[in-house]
Amino acid sequence: MVKRPPSKPPRSKARPGRNDASRPKKSHHRKGGAPAELPPVGVADVVERDADGDLYVRPTDNEGDRETRKPIRLAPSRDEAASGGAPGMGDRVLVRYERLETGEVEARLIKRLGQSAHRVLGVVRKDKGEARIEPVDRKVKESLILINDDAAKVRDGDLVLASPMGSSGRRYGPKPAKLIEVVGREDHPRAASLIAIHTHSIPTGFSPQAEAEAESAAPPTLKGREDLRRIPLVTIDPEDARDHDDAVFAEADPDPKNPGGWIVWVAIADVAAYVRVGSALDREAWTKANSVYFPDRVEPMLPERLSAGLCSLRQGEERATLAVRMVFGADGRKRGHTFVRGLMRSAAKLSYGQAQNAIDGRPDDATGPLLEGVLKPLWAAYAAVSLARDVRSPLDIDSPERRIVLNSDGEVVSINKRERLDAHRLIEEFMIQANVCAAETLEQKKSPLIYRIHDQPSEMKLFSLGDFLSTIGIGWTKGEPAKTERFNKLLDLTRGGPHAEIVNEVVLRTQMQAQYSPDNIGHFGLNLERYAHFTSPIRRYADLIVHRALIRALKLGSDGLTDNEIVRLPATADHITAAERAAMAAERDATDRYVAAFLEDRVGAEFSGRITGVTRFGLFIRLDKTGADGLIPVSTLGGEFFTHDDRAHALVGERTGKRWRLGARVEVRLKEATPITGGLLFEMLSEPEPADPNAPRQRLGQRDRERSFRPQRAPARRPGRGQPR
Repeated sequence: MVKRPPSKPPRSKARPGRNDASRPKKSHHRKGGAPAELPPVGVADVVERDADGDLYVRPTDNEGDRETRKPIRLAPSRDEAASGGAPGMGDRVLVRYERLETGEVEARLIKRLGQSAHRVLGVVRKDKGEARIEPVDRKVKESLILINDDAAKVRDGDLVLASPMGSSGRRYGPKPAKLIEVVGREDHPRAASLIAIHTHSIPTGFSPQAEAEAESAAPPTLKGREDLRRIPLVTIDPEDARDHDDAVFAEADPDPKNPGGWIVWVAIADVAAYVRVGSALDREAWTKANSVYFPDRVEPMLPERLSAGLCSLRQGEERATLAVRMVFGADGRKRGHTFVRGLMRSAAKLSYGQAQNAIDGRPDDATGPLLEGVLKPLWAAYAAVSLARDVRSPLDIDSPERRIVLNSDGEVVSINKRERLDAHRLIEEFMIQANVCAAETLEQKKSPLIYRIHDQPSEMKLFSLGDFLSTIGIGWTKGEPAKTERFNKLLDLTRGGPHAEIVNEVVLRTQMQAQYSPDNIGHFGLNLERYAHFTSPIRRYADLIVHRALIRALKLGSDGLTDNEIVRLPATADHITAAERAAMAAERDATDRYVAAFLEDRVGAEFSGRITGVTRFGLFIRLDKTGADGLIPVSTLGGEFFTHDDRAHALVGERTGKRWRLGARVEVRLKEATPITGGLLFEMLSEPEPADPNAPRQRLGQRDRERSFRPQRAPARRPGRGQPR
């Protein structure tokens, strides 16, 4: 696996705007680089200010990392204008971690992110002439009160943005605030997405200049392109997809030197032909960095004229494409590839279900004519490529997604687990292969690019995994190197058994987060030495950068990567990584609020679920049918004191030794559902597991008892799910 290069400082400042390796190292940093257990760059919250005025941050994703639990000093920014202004208490920031010669860790500001302490999104509660604002963010504990004429401008239930003001002589009660904007109503069915957008500062809409540039874009011609219209490429996407980035086709290789081999085409929308460097479209695409998908809407990276129009590979319409022709042997190993800038015409727009039904013997009017000539060759090529994939053994974590179905009024009708078909796996594997081709070609041409990297798990997380597995009777040698094969054997061992779901969850949490970087360390989860995102330029700016790099390196046009963009690659990589994480958090928060709204009228109902998180303040529960996550506060678990055993991932009763263990199946009653915050509170109906006779009993002091038993607010986030690829 490729070794991590020495850390480098940012080579330039970006204009404002807008998880996959080999033997584990004892430390994940070089001198002057990121400290152990922290990524080089990460998202953090400003949580403290000392007597000297220095700010301190805490990483937002620090589950299991002991070093990152304590606040880290935020060094003064070298350029506050480029980083979006000076941060304040409560701000979310993107930082670069550095270890000083003293051994202390310091964070350096790259960019302000998310909701500022100086802009609070909340719901108006009017009573006796007062207009209070209850924040929608569960982390913000204090309410505000509108003063002067602002109270008369709002109604009870309005969603508003407000700015906290000075005390104005008020010693008690809510702090005064100034109204900034009324953004909606809390009772609107689509308020969940609106709240998530404002809470995580997701950019919305486009400037008139960008819209005008999109509207003036002309359909593509054959000039300077290879004619690929003869190839019956098809798009296979979710049923409700409107932007079609990619199309595929496969045929048997006629070369007698490659018996049983296959030729696979992956054609990708040529977004670089429309989004030119320096244009308003480019500036706003950089700022957004990615499209954000909510149950009721999409905040696209590009205007609809491009995202759902000229750049979307729509059936029967000529479209500009940057395509890769890949040749595979009968054993699935790639023998070669070629990139082509061409003109294509999609033969069909298919959904995953349609394509899968046709292969399973249930073709319809659209897939019937394509079955023999298009679909069966695709599946045969995928069967070959799967052989090499199995040898490579990428991480095989099952991470089911929830699908929220809304009616025309935006109300939740049902919540289901998304079905995962071979059709999904086929498209995913061909996209991975195309992404590898892009990274290989650019390396061969010695061209700078932005990689998609994924570091190996830290030793601390591997030890924590071993501690947990020992509690369910599964051995795990802690000193062995981190390899995807080890994780896959563990997952195979437990698959279909009573611990399958929770082992899958714990293995997922053991992994690092994927990110973007101009420096390559490989992709641990995919078990690849080089990997770049190339296949979704309509919705990811990283892919657009890779397209431009290919155009420049292969001399496919004058609209390739510029020297200035190359200089800015480190800053761009940091920015799009942060934007991706903000988008994921916004999507997750919106989903939580929709789920809470769906369950609001079922308060008092009983559900089956599983303990998916154990903390000192309570248990996180995930319901079986809906995948909804909620909290059972430790104060409601019974009449004894419970202490958190972090090695066993359990809450243990001080008197009886009975325990609530990670992964245990439980019955719960829904006690409270709050759509405005997405919070769910449950009441435990099951009995705890008997005491472990081999576990030592601990005596707690009074402070420990109070800390273990005292009711506490639920945290802003449940244990994380999902691993970006």
